[in-house]
Amino acid sequence: MKKIFTIGSSRKTAEEFFETLKACGVTKIIDVRLNNTSQLLAFAKYPDIEYFTKKILRGKYFHDRKFTPSEKILVRYKKNQIDWDEYEKEFAELMNYRDIDIYIADHYADEENYCLLCTEPTPEYCHRRLVAEKIKEVLEDVEIVHL
Repeated sequence: MKKIFTIGSSRKTAEEFFETLKACGVTKIIDVRLNNTSQLLAFAKYPDIEYFTKKILRGKYFHDRKFTPSEKILVRYKKNQIDWDEYEKEFAELMNYRDIDIYIADHYADEENYCLLCTEPTPEYCHRRLVAEKIKEVLEDVEIVHL
């Protein structure tokens, strides 16, 4: 059974972040944030995250925009114009519009040792959890581990 890891970059030091990933054997970070260049934590900001992933994990970094929320959905959620249930619904519709099941089958079936990266410190109200659950739904033989 494959494992999908997920992690949030906020409330972590660079050391905590990369040592956690290293301990789990992560060799690829899949960034699912809409904005990967405007983070407060420099280590999680592109291009720094790509450099650190290569040097510390000896791995690869990829910003996968197929898994990002739309700006409209994200802004409305951050401004409390929609609640989490509505966010989940709209994000699921966006994933369906993007034919995400086919995309996952074509691009992630053979991937291993990767971690979905977002900003939120915990997965409960973060779309990385939704992405991981969708990957598990499509690929089936997958365990999700939230770091």
